[in-house]
Amino acid sequence: MSRIPPSAPARLLGATALGALLLAAAACAPVEDEPAADAGATECTPEGMETLTAGTLTIGTDSPAYPPWFVDDDPTNGEGYESAVAYAVAEELGYSEADVVWESVTFNNAIQPGPKAFDVDINQFTITDERKQAVDFSSPYYDVRQTVITVAGSAISEASSIADLKDATLGAQVGTTSLDALTEVIAPTADPQVFNNNDDAKKALENGQVDGIVVDLPTAFYITGAELDDGVIIGQLPAQQEAAEQFGLVLDKGSALTPCVSQAIDSLVEQGVIAELEQQWLADVAEAPELS
Repeated sequence: MSRIPPSAPARLLGATALGALLLAAAACAPVEDEPAADAGATECTPEGMETLTAGTLTIGTDSPAYPPWFVDDDPTNGEGYESAVAYAVAEELGYSEADVVWESVTFNNAIQPGPKAFDVDINQFTITDERKQAVDFSSPYYDVRQTVITVAGSAISEASSIADLKDATLGAQVGTTSLDALTEVIAPTADPQVFNNNDDAKKALENGQVDGIVVDLPTAFYITGAELDDGVIIGQLPAQQEAAEQFGLVLDKGSALTPCVSQAIDSLVEQGVIAELEQQWLADVAEAPELS
């Protein structure tokens, strides 16, 4: 900024001061075409994102990892809907397959508050307000319904309504919306059988310890078609909320990566990639009967 010499006329000083005021006012006026950049925004690239390991995206999921979400209990092979979605998100963020590392994390541990052993976790996590108290969620990548399954000849194999299930012994995996659906929709006053994972629940069904179990619809089609002898889908439960139940990726609470991961999911939805992956890996999920 130039200085006015002490000998300058007073009128020149006044004009200069007035000009400075006008310039200052103009500088403070909003510029509609060029909004200010968000200085705190994270650059959504491997170089700009702060991950657990620089240049690497660590993805968590449970073990065992079940079909149709994963294939051969191997998240790293890119097969199965959630494995494919995870790699698509990584690619959208600029990570190659070689830059992706998988970490085994139990379902319950992933949604508990506290430091995480992953950057993102994908494991059929339904987005709920309660869980949002402890973790972040990405934009949704799947709309889901809960379903009751059994085996042929069981006490509920001919059930066609929720009322037909009121006296049944039913079970679901701990900490899941399947368990919520069981207790809130089917049997609010009954004590459900609670299992550590769907594999334990399935075994209990095979052994006759329960009449049926509640799982999400894609899992229902897989279990009844590939893992159970004479498996039967009783039907889908009514939606519990006004909005559809949706799966999202889990991140640490307040993670700087959350906007980037959501942006990647939104982009994959817009490009039609998510729909293509659903068709590829969940094509067998045909319509199931509705339980009224």
